[in-house]
Amino acid sequence: MGPLDGYTVIELAGIGPAPMGGMILADMGANLIRVDRAAGGRASDPVSGRGKKSVVLNLKDPAGVETLLRMVEKADVIIDPFRPGVCEKLGVGPEQCLARNPKLVFARMTGWGQEGPLAQAAGHDINYISITGALYAIGRSGEKPVPPLNLIGDMGGGGMLLVNGVLAALLETGKSGMGQVIDVAMVDGAAQLMWMFHGMEPGGMWDATQRETNLLDGAAHFYDTYECSDGEYISLGSIEPQFYALLKQIAGLSEADFGSQHDRSQWPAMKEKLAAVMLQKSQAEWCELMEGTDVCFAPVLNFVDAAAHPANVARDTYVEVGGVTQPAPAPRFSRTPSAVAHATHDAGEDTDDVLTAMGLAQGEIDKLREAGSIS
Repeated sequence: MGPLDGYTVIELAGIGPAPMGGMILADMGANLIRVDRAAGGRASDPVSGRGKKSVVLNLKDPAGVETLLRMVEKADVIIDPFRPGVCEKLGVGPEQCLARNPKLVFARMTGWGQEGPLAQAAGHDINYISITGALYAIGRSGEKPVPPLNLIGDMGGGGMLLVNGVLAALLETGKSGMGQVIDVAMVDGAAQLMWMFHGMEPGGMWDATQRETNLLDGAAHFYDTYECSDGEYISLGSIEPQFYALLKQIAGLSEADFGSQHDRSQWPAMKEKLAAVMLQKSQAEWCELMEGTDVCFAPVLNFVDAAAHPANVARDTYVEVGGVTQPAPAPRFSRTPSAVAHATHDAGEDTDDVLTAMGLAQGEIDKLREAGSIS
């Protein structure tokens, strides 16, 4: 049983960070119920839908709304993935839900937040990380910023922050017996992920106006990726002097060319020389020489190949669920381990079972289905 065994979470179906947050909570043992809007077809992607039960409710129908509110009475958390005000218009906003269950944690997941001039505007990860400085900082000098997939806004600043907020609120509810509303905004999360650079900039340790001129943005020859003779890539992160010394030793770098590690004026020349050295061997050859040492080295793998890397295999970093290789539950608990309960269920697959468990009689469920309030 995971650490959240006994908790019930209702997730209104959405995309991106809200399903990710629900997935993590389900992995931790929560009874995760996803409320879908239409039956049939693929209800969710085969990863974020894992471990979740699915019911289909028509929230444009008063009986469907009432059904959700009855579910809320037995829940601990509800995840709202919609723009501000949508749940209120449907009749399932915080006021209505907390009236039914004063201990409920109502977690709202948006891009711009519940308030402010952009609250009602559409947006995506690339926009949220743009106004927090994260996107500006990523890329090569003289070139345009490079979108880091949707890892910073959606996933790190959204899904992870959602889980963090839910867990904290549940801890507080356990003491006070009272629920509350959580305003989880991806723009806030992206800003928090930039915390270190805000601390470095005032002391002159980071230039916020430039790309590829700083310690961790690819400017340093000892902190970057390099092409190998086979066209594959490796990564180096030899920041500390003892790790840099080991890099020089294993790679055969001369003191004359690579002695002044932190002389930024020499970084471009040293990077060019180091690139030439890295091109002399294949990725596998560099792995044989450096992997597992304190050089701070790793091969650059695509996410499909990553599942076969010996370190990931040894740790069971990936699992196969429903025929799809995907990240295993994390973090790991010694006494109450997380687990994937089952593969993604189709939309509405669990409607009857969930509503029965919530206290509805089969006759009520049949009438709701006949009226089109559920599927």
